[in-house]
Amino acid sequence: MDATGRLGSYLPLLWGYEQVVLSHDTSHHGVPAMITESFDVEARIIFKNPLVFPAYAAGLSVAVLLLHSIARSRLVKALCVRLRPYEAVLVDDNEVEETQSSDIIEEHSNAVGRHVAQLGGPVIVTFGVARLLSCLSLLGMSIYTVIAVTTGENDIWPQIALCGTYGYASMLALTSVTAKKDLSNLATRHLALVLLVAWGVYVYRDIWPLATFTLQPADAAERSLLWAKLAVLTCAAVVVPLFVPRQYTPADPNNPWEPIPEQTASLISMMLYAWLDRTVYEAYQIPHLPVEKLPGLADYDSAKHLVKRGFKHLDPFEVKKERHLFWGLMRVFRTEYLVLALMLTIQVITQFASPLGINNLLRYLENDGEGAFVRPWVWISWLFFGPVLGSIAVQWYIFNTTRMLVRATGIITQLIFEHSLRIRMKAEVPDTPVNSTVNTVVGTPDTASIAEGIPDGTSHSPSSSEDETVRASTASMQTSTSTGTAKGKQKSGDTTSVKRQVSDDSTKGGNLVGKINNLVTTDLDNVINGRDFLFVVLLVPLQTCLCVWFLYSILGWSAFPGMAAMILLFPLPGYVASKIQGVQAEKMKKTDARVQSVTETLNVIRMVKLFGWEPRVTQQLWDKREDELKYQWKYRLLSLFNAILNHVIPFITMIVTFATYTLIMRRELTASAVFSSMAVFDMLRQSLHGVFGLIPAIIRAKVSLDRVNEFLHKTELLDEYTEPSNEAELVRPRKASGSDVIGICNTAFTWANDSDGVSNAGTTRRSFTLRIENDLFFKRGHINLIVGPTGSGKTSLLMALLGEMHLIPSGPDSFVNLPREHGVAYAAQESWVQNETIRDNILFGAPYEEERYNKVIVQCGLKRDLSLFDAGDQTEVGEKGLTLSGGQKARITLARAVYSSAEILLLDDVLAALDVHTARWIIDHCFKGDLMQGRTVLLITHNVAMATPIAEFVVSLSTDGRVLSQGTLSKALSKDKKLSKEVAEETKEIAKAEHDIDAVEPEGDTKKSDGKLIVAEEVSVGHVSWPALKMFLYSLGGGHQVFFWLLCVGTLVGSELFDTMQTWFLGYWARQYDEGDPSEVKVPFFLSIYALFLLGVITLYCIGYALYAYGALRASRSIHNTLITSVLSTTLRWLDMTPTSRIITRCTQDIGAVDGPITDYFRAVMELTIAMATKLTAVVVMSPIFLTPGVFVALLGGWCGQIYMKAQLSVKREMSNARAPVLGHFGAAIAGLTSIRAYGAQVMFREESYTRINRWTRAARTFYNLNRWICIRIDALGALFSSGLAAYLIYGGAFNASNTGFSLNMAVGFSGMILWWVRVFNEFEVAGISLERIEQYVQIEQEPKSTESGVPPAYWPASGNLKVDCLSARYSSDGPRVLHDISFEVKSGERVGIVGRTGSGKSSLTLSLLRCIITEGQVYYDGIATDTLNLDALRSNITIIPQVPELLSGTLRQNLDPFEQHDDAILNDALRAAGLFSLQDETDESRITLDSQISSGGSNLSVGQRQILALARAIIRQSKLLILDEATSAIDYATDTIIQNSLRRELSNDVTLLTIAHRLQTIMDADKIMVLDAGRIVEFGAPRDLLKNEKGKLRALVDESGDREALYAMAEGSSSS
Repeated sequence: MDATGRLGSYLPLLWGYEQVVLSHDTSHHGVPAMITESFDVEARIIFKNPLVFPAYAAGLSVAVLLLHSIARSRLVKALCVRLRPYEAVLVDDNEVEETQSSDIIEEHSNAVGRHVAQLGGPVIVTFGVARLLSCLSLLGMSIYTVIAVTTGENDIWPQIALCGTYGYASMLALTSVTAKKDLSNLATRHLALVLLVAWGVYVYRDIWPLATFTLQPADAAERSLLWAKLAVLTCAAVVVPLFVPRQYTPADPNNPWEPIPEQTASLISMMLYAWLDRTVYEAYQIPHLPVEKLPGLADYDSAKHLVKRGFKHLDPFEVKKERHLFWGLMRVFRTEYLVLALMLTIQVITQFASPLGINNLLRYLENDGEGAFVRPWVWISWLFFGPVLGSIAVQWYIFNTTRMLVRATGIITQLIFEHSLRIRMKAEVPDTPVNSTVNTVVGTPDTASIAEGIPDGTSHSPSSSEDETVRASTASMQTSTSTGTAKGKQKSGDTTSVKRQVSDDSTKGGNLVGKINNLVTTDLDNVINGRDFLFVVLLVPLQTCLCVWFLYSILGWSAFPGMAAMILLFPLPGYVASKIQGVQAEKMKKTDARVQSVTETLNVIRMVKLFGWEPRVTQQLWDKREDELKYQWKYRLLSLFNAILNHVIPFITMIVTFATYTLIMRRELTASAVFSSMAVFDMLRQSLHGVFGLIPAIIRAKVSLDRVNEFLHKTELLDEYTEPSNEAELVRPRKASGSDVIGICNTAFTWANDSDGVSNAGTTRRSFTLRIENDLFFKRGHINLIVGPTGSGKTSLLMALLGEMHLIPSGPDSFVNLPREHGVAYAAQESWVQNETIRDNILFGAPYEEERYNKVIVQCGLKRDLSLFDAGDQTEVGEKGLTLSGGQKARITLARAVYSSAEILLLDDVLAALDVHTARWIIDHCFKGDLMQGRTVLLITHNVAMATPIAEFVVSLSTDGRVLSQGTLSKALSKDKKLSKEVAEETKEIAKAEHDIDAVEPEGDTKKSDGKLIVAEEVSVGHVSWPALKMFLYSLGGGHQVFFWLLCVGTLVGSELFDTMQTWFLGYWARQYDEGDPSEVKVPFFLSIYALFLLGVITLYCIGYALYAYGALRASRSIHNTLITSVLSTTLRWLDMTPTSRIITRCTQDIGAVDGPITDYFRAVMELTIAMATKLTAVVVMSPIFLTPGVFVALLGGWCGQIYMKAQLSVKREMSNARAPVLGHFGAAIAGLTSIRAYGAQVMFREESYTRINRWTRAARTFYNLNRWICIRIDALGALFSSGLAAYLIYGGAFNASNTGFSLNMAVGFSGMILWWVRVFNEFEVAGISLERIEQYVQIEQEPKSTESGVPPAYWPASGNLKVDCLSARYSSDGPRVLHDISFEVKSGERVGIVGRTGSGKSSLTLSLLRCIITEGQVYYDGIATDTLNLDALRSNITIIPQVPELLSGTLRQNLDPFEQHDDAILNDALRAAGLFSLQDETDESRITLDSQISSGGSNLSVGQRQILALARAIIRQSKLLILDEATSAIDYATDTIIQNSLRRELSNDVTLLTIAHRLQTIMDADKIMVLDAGRIVEFGAPRDLLKNEKGKLRALVDESGDREALYAMAEGSSSS
């Protein structure tokens, strides 16, 4: 009977059965009951048939679709709107869909094209059609099976159910290619699930039996039809989902981006990271891959989207209730962490694939296949698919964690930045009283408008920020009594508790700017490094449980003594690790001391060279290096001990386990048990070891996260972001009656919300109160001056108007008003510039108008400065404006305010940093210029006399923070006698400065070829160069190269051989039970031999490591000393061409790389190379045929590594380059918060921050993903090698279980090392860049070395006689001459003044006397030609005092006597002789003493004080020749007088003084005057004689001066004396 007939006869039978049941006689139960029972049995059989399971999946799918359609119905939506009105604004799905695809669809004119574009493009639709055809094919074949193949009556219903399933699948497939996007995507997901269930059923029924010895495919009767079904089903259920591109879904439906490969790549491409292939190969073909060629930024990684996604859970102003930042981050990344948990679980399970596979394969060999259920090829495939699937899981884990890393970095950086825009920057300056002497000429600004004392009496030098009068303070980190409310504002709260917190904070010092920068660098890094806490929470417990289960199943209870031994021994590495941390901490202190010394030395390296201190400084640095290297040696030895423990513990564990297994349990040791348990024990050790490594990182992350959380919730905010307290509510300040009024009425202001406005005598600055009683209105459309002594609150007044201070209203009539409708511009006292071009700093986001811009350049006195830069206004100013002088920064800051369209300008002492000429220019051309007409200017200044002509309204403040007077200047002077006196002194200073011969040359690096701050470094592309590597290798070997390398490499090879033999010996031990009588196996003997192998491994490794550690120490010492000697012996010309920061980097960061990463990675490369070679050799010895595959795998892995490294180096460099601008912009913005808020430029800075974060994110995502690309390929390659070897060993020859286990163990180890070798070698290449950078600086140009013949006689110099004969000089061998045949003679004790306009050769003459530049001719100093002397001998006997002397950080004693050659009495006498004590009161607690701390560069001293200290140093040195590069144009009148008197009075009669003059007053009483012009002496003689020459240069200079008669009188007096 055919199938149709059977089906036809079966249906009536069912129908007849129903009739019997319905019409049976109730009195006869037997037949119906029997039929019912039979039917129930058949039904149960049918419902349990696996072929019905796909129908269950289809039914579930239908149910879910019905629920989905109900949820999307209009009725349900309307109900949701009623229940949740705040979410009433819903976007219609169709509108979103149209928005997403609008750009693409517009390109297609026909309906089909539009539909295809809507579904993601033709490729996706083609896959969809292929799946539809597959489903239809499956439906047809299933119907055919029902009709033609099925024989049993119990089989037909499952086949019918399968037909229904495929029919439903066909409907879903049809929907997926014909419906709109949302419905298509929904149908596709359901279709994939249904088909996957069907495929799984067939694999279980028909594929799995083929992997066994006993089972047969359940559907074998279908024959070829079965395999056709499987092929089509595999295509539809597996191939299509894996290979179909994913449809792009924009993160913001209203703003779709151009999708990138990551967003559209197929699942298989994502798993294998094939979408990065193009980037990798493109990087391999070009020298360097720029960031523009990297994969684009995905819209879901853009900073704007991350802010939108994260801020609603993290920003205190958006979160409804306060919660810790951790829970907010978990809410943001909840989906990612669920995926991570799943991936870790898969990884743990797949880790057991190799041990399980090895165990079963070896058992198969041990039993010759008897009793085996699963075929060997299954376990062989496990050796491949297990590691590959595990690698996919772990790489996907890392892919997600690194994506979270990048996203979290962007979110938290922007979160801190946004919150910083709301915080109050509190005032913080040192408590040292500041001399309020007016300083009109000097570039030393008045840095404190409010005097502040620190409670503990200590002083500190504030770090540079935007405004030293608005200094950041740790008080800002104080705890607010109430956290953010629903509106996102903080309450002012009760001030008593806040006061207590502030007083605590005030003792800590520090500043908020530094703390905020730490939050986005150190703390953010700590938070990111703690992201893997799931390892501790999930992976370690799960892996430990599985390890215990596996070991117990193989070794029985003998596994527990082994694990007990491991647990007991584990505290040892922990103890050693704590010791290592202690030594590391001490080492870091020594490193910090060396780095500080190197940094200090290089910052003052010109002084070191000019004073001839190179030998002594070099010795000092060498000594500090030796102190550091002692701890480096201890660190290395402890690290060796720790490594030995980590190596020994698993072997002791195995010894204990196997001893228990054989001696106590009396069980036979088998190869399957040995080699599989070895892998699991190692896995368990790594798991427990990982906990010790991760817990400290998690603790650091928690601490840092707490700090960020405290910053977000406890930092004091500006008043506009806080809710007033109940008391303040009663007295709210009112707005001014007229909106255009600028002023304050009856209001007090404090720097923090920690004061009630009561100010007591002697209180600290933090409790300073600015009190504006009655009305204070500024004149609109005019220039208003704000004057007063230091500490009177001038800056505070501007800050109060800007809303930066805490407002305390005094009554109902209180108000403060600053109209912002027409813009406000602000120029800070401490000039704030961004790391951009000069033009960008001036424009500050405003549109460029050429005419207005040029006017601003001229009026702000910048035209000449710009001409000194080759790139003009396109010159980059550098971080904190380091390429600019103080005056240039001040004028750029002023130009920014003037160029802006703001109607109101607030200028905080912008004239303080300018000399008299420039200040006069600003007054005459800028403040009186057309760009200032009609604008309201509030100008704080100490240059009262100069600013008087432009002032329409003057406000004078007193030291108690109150308004002393307002109105005219005469009124202010009449009420403030001190101010009147300062104006009189200023007038004298101005008159004095008018006598300058030439302006002081601009500071900073003024010549740049293209405007770039740093000249591009020479960066080698590719591998570490041989000269650099040779330098390193020779330094390691020292004087015994052959011995060192033979012993070092030989011990490594020996230890690896012993290690390999140790593994082989375990197999040999296990084989004895098979080859002989098990009772005759002498277990103690085998245990002893095994222990001896272990001892051999340890001994050889220790010898080799200790030798290498000694060599590494030798290399660190040698390379450091060579570099320091090279840098200190180079020429001044080279130092001028090379940024100091770059030299410091070589001597600190790059030397640090030599100490750590370079030596460590080189050792690791050697170890891995030898270990891989040993393991491959072992495999080849056992299976010679595998020599070719092994070498091929190694070469292929190396080739992949080379391709990867080429791309990775480029991307790493781009990532580093992209991170610096993010932090630079952040730091600049934080430093300039007051200016940003004043200009209202928050949005502009926020957008710029987004742009920079996006650029970094693009490079960072690629960098981390490239690691995934190489890892997955190397892991697959290694797994292929291991499984291939296993297949050969099982099927290719007669190998016993022991040798097979040994070979597989070696192969698995070799495979796992390929990836590590590639990565470690890559890290060595990256770290090796430091070697190249050091090697470049070892090859720089050098000054002549010291010789024995160059040592002068002991008596020299006995006098200060100086004779110059035909001296010419040039700065480079091929450069032009700067001095031309100069000849003159100066007798001992004479004072010679050297004058000339800028460029005449004054400084060149000084340098040539010290042989700092290339010279021709002869210079005789005390009768000896200087070119025959060693440079240190010459320079140590000549003292020069430069314009701005350089000082070291440390005490004053260390600066005067850095090499401890004199006692305190001599030092104090020198200070007294130099005039320091004349400048300060003996009763003044803040007076300078030998123990006074000097900050780096002497920044906490005035220029005058620094000159006095330099003069004292010259007196101590007792040189016979003193050169003074007179810079008294930069110091006040009193200090100038003291210095000049000291020079005349204190110098011995035999000391020759050469003075380079900037003012004629200084040198008109000299014995002789030398006039230089264009590098030649045009006049030389006594001043009176030179003035007699009517056509003389000196007379012309004197006649041009405004003080002609006084200068003539001085000359006459000098000659008569």
